[in-house]
Amino acid sequence: MSEHSLDDLSTFVTVAREGNFTRAAAKLGVSPSAVSQTMRNLEERLGVRLLTRTTRSVTRTEAGENLLQEIAPLLDQLQSNLTAIAELGSRPSGSVRINADEYAVRYVLWPKLKPVLDQYPDITLELTTDYGLADIVSERFDAGVRLGGMIAADMIALPITGPMRMVVVASPGYLQKYGAPETPQQLTDHRCINLRLPTHGGLYAWEFSDNGREFQVKVNGPLIMNSVIQILDATLAGAGLAQVPDGLVQDHIKQGELVEVLARWSEPFPGYHLYYANRRQQTAAFRVVLEALRS
Repeated sequence: MSEHSLDDLSTFVTVAREGNFTRAAAKLGVSPSAVSQTMRNLEERLGVRLLTRTTRSVTRTEAGENLLQEIAPLLDQLQSNLTAIAELGSRPSGSVRINADEYAVRYVLWPKLKPVLDQYPDITLELTTDYGLADIVSERFDAGVRLGGMIAADMIALPITGPMRMVVVASPGYLQKYGAPETPQQLTDHRCINLRLPTHGGLYAWEFSDNGREFQVKVNGPLIMNSVIQILDATLAGAGLAQVPDGLVQDHIKQGELVEVLARWSEPFPGYHLYYANRRQQTAAFRVVLEALRS
C-alpha cells in the first residue's frame, strides 16, 4: 500500500462521504477533473472499482464501502493528532461542531459559549439544532448534547446542567375556558400541543413519573409543531396545554402568563450531558469548549 499516497486515500474518503465529485472538489480546493483523475488512478492501482458514477451522484461499491470503513477512522485520527501537535504553543483555533436539541442550544450552550467567541476569536462554533439522536461519529460532530438517559454507553458524558423537570403548562385563559386536568390520564380530553420528533417520525409522548414509576400519555390536540419555542408561543396564546422543560417557562409562570398543572407527576430527572467519543484526540479548541461548559 506504500504506493497509495495519503492524499489519494483522503480524496477517496472525501468523495465517498460527499457522494459528489463537485462538492468533494470544493472541499478539497481542487478541480472536479483532478478529483476524478485521482480516483481513476487509485482504482487502477488497486485493481478494483471503488465508486459507481452516475450523471448526478457517486455511490460506493462493496469494495469502496469496505475501504471507507477501514481507512476513514485512521485518517480522521491522523488529522486530529496533527492538528493537536500544530496547536502546541499556539492559541486555540479551528472549528468545534456540536449537535443538540433546540432548547439546549438556546438556553444551555449559547449562554456558556458566547464568552468563548469573545475570548478566542480564532475558534469557530457550529451549533446544529436536531431533535434526532444523531450519530456524532459518522456525521463528524465533535460532541452532542442529550439528556442523561439517552447517551450510548461507549461515549464520555459530562453533565452540563443540574436535574430538570418536564412541566405541563397552560395560559390562564385556557384554564378558565377548559378547566385544568387533575391527572395525566385526563389530558386525553384536553387540547394539547404536540411535538413531532424526527427520530421516529412520530409525536412525542408526554412523560410522567409517580414515585419513581415512569409512564407516558399520548395526547391529542389541534396543533402539532417541531419546535419547543413555537410551542411556547402557542401556549402563551392560549392554544392548549404543553409539556416543556421547566427552565423554558419559569419566568412566564412567575409573571402569571402561564400556570403549571399536574406538578405532582413532574419529578426531576438527569439533565443535559455533553457527550463525545472516548477515542477522540481533543483539539485545543475542543478543550476550551469543554471547560466553558463544565463551569
